[in-house]
Amino acid sequence: MEGDTTPGARPHGAILRAGVPECVNVAPVECLSASSQSCSVALSAPGRWSYVYGRLSDANAPDAVAGAAAYAAAPDGVVQGIDAVVHMGAHSTLEWLPGKSVALSVSCWPDALIGDVPVSYPFIVNDAGEVAQAKRRMGAVTIGHLPPPLGQAALPEGLRRPEQLLDEYSTADVLDPARRQRLIAAIRDDARAAALEDDLGLGASATPAEAIPQIDRFVCDLKESQFGDGLHVFGRGACGEAEESALLDALSCRRAAPGPAGSPHRGRRDVLPTGRNLLAVDPRAVPTPTAHAQGIKLAEELLRRHLQDHGDWPKGLLVDLWASSTMRTAGEDFATALHLAGIAPRWDHGSGRVSGYEIIAPTAVGRPRIDATLRVSGLFRDVFSGLAQLFEAATEALSERDEKGAENPYRHRAAHVFGPRPGQYGVGMASMPDVFTEESRNAAGEAWLSASSWAFESDSTMRPHRTGIEARLVAADAFVHASQDLPETDLLLAAAAPSLYHLDAMRLDRPHARSLTEEVSRVVRARAANPKWIAGMMRHGFRGAAEIAATLEHMAAYAHLADAAPVHLFDLYYDATLGNDDVRAFMARENPAALEAIETCFTRLHEASLWRTRRKSIAAALREAS
Repeated sequence: MEGDTTPGARPHGAILRAGVPECVNVAPVECLSASSQSCSVALSAPGRWSYVYGRLSDANAPDAVAGAAAYAAAPDGVVQGIDAVVHMGAHSTLEWLPGKSVALSVSCWPDALIGDVPVSYPFIVNDAGEVAQAKRRMGAVTIGHLPPPLGQAALPEGLRRPEQLLDEYSTADVLDPARRQRLIAAIRDDARAAALEDDLGLGASATPAEAIPQIDRFVCDLKESQFGDGLHVFGRGACGEAEESALLDALSCRRAAPGPAGSPHRGRRDVLPTGRNLLAVDPRAVPTPTAHAQGIKLAEELLRRHLQDHGDWPKGLLVDLWASSTMRTAGEDFATALHLAGIAPRWDHGSGRVSGYEIIAPTAVGRPRIDATLRVSGLFRDVFSGLAQLFEAATEALSERDEKGAENPYRHRAAHVFGPRPGQYGVGMASMPDVFTEESRNAAGEAWLSASSWAFESDSTMRPHRTGIEARLVAADAFVHASQDLPETDLLLAAAAPSLYHLDAMRLDRPHARSLTEEVSRVVRARAANPKWIAGMMRHGFRGAAEIAATLEHMAAYAHLADAAPVHLFDLYYDATLGNDDVRAFMARENPAALEAIETCFTRLHEASLWRTRRKSIAAALREAS
């Protein structure tokens, strides 16, 4: 609020009161925007290494002063006397800095910064991909810890009557058509009142045969949804003693026993107990035969949804692939892309590793081949370069086949696998101003293109090919994120347009392709606006408040960059957060910066017309806050 002390000013004052040495100059800088992560302190001097420490509060002032004094006393800015680093919370910045992907040298940023200091890294057990990055690029001992326990979503109060009507409709006698018509009208009226038909893309012209099954499925999805109930506290819970012992072993230069990475909530009981030095996977054994079979299911579900929405096969798909989900699922998402193109892996039966590919005959495919382009992450590029090479080689072979017209869109040879240039990670949006303008949308698009403009060749080398990715984007009529495989996370916890699809692979027997708007709606209704999830975060003080604020920031990004977060979802989240006196008081007490961030974000959404609430009480509160 105007006139209040800013979150950065409070630690600044505490640092000055702690007694700053004469050789240290404290220079406050103005924040570009409100942040839910508290403030940062940078140590810098000419000709020296620079350090940045984040998420600091008043209580950290004595440590900040002591660190600044040690920094000033060191000739080159390298503070001596550090025996080991324990990094809490995945993931850090260090392993994603520029440099080689493996076997780093002193010219690579991670090696230059950490040197030979050993790193012990408590790491969530379900994130095999980022475990691999921490090991490859900073030599970390990654101590697995449990994910948060799962909470069961309850059906929101506004959808309980539609559920009852749907149950009644399912048992209505077909011999009483008048009653069935009354039930259909009542179900659709209630769905419109809850803005559910908007989220599902059901217009007024949608027939009952189209609308009722979609509404019913969405309501069932909400009832069956799960979410992470709070946060895991390292060293507590069923495996807490093992986690603590493993960390102490690592710090004492004793061997930490190895163990696999994966999600216990997805049937991976072999990852228990946690508290072991996490392993990744053999990239040469991906995809496994089981993952390939599941990938076929995912591809067919995606095509079913596109046919339902558009009445035709997609002409071109751009598929987003990440290394972490590829490792967790043993390659289900990559197998999805293979099946879309009518390609199957070939395995060496002795080792179980992928040894090549087979091209499925058009008659066996039973449909046209789908022109799939892969956009891979930087870690996928590093770990699974063999899969990128295989896909390029297979599409090159398809270009040489004598198949008719629309049956084979690969006839004209083009690059089909793109990613960031070697040594680069991410999409370059982290440093962008947090504003909702057309210029910032264009800048985000440019950042994505720049970070996706290197193409793989069939010999696994890469070359810059900006025009290639631009051509593939123009040709695509749908984008696909493949895939959501963990119940404990979702797309808000970690953005004449093409259709945007989200593949839900959490239930192995029932994969589900949703539109991006539908998925955002499911997550907001089932998790983000759920009082049970909010209560779970409130058990964790400062960090829980930051998670509440971050969820709104992610919703805002989907609204701004993808037009995929309808305004009524922000009403729901406002009611669950700032509209709740207990939640507001909790955030003010535990993390004032997070409260300021969430208030500012709602205001900016309103000012940018991304959220025009129809609720007079909310509009009045926004006017009062501004």
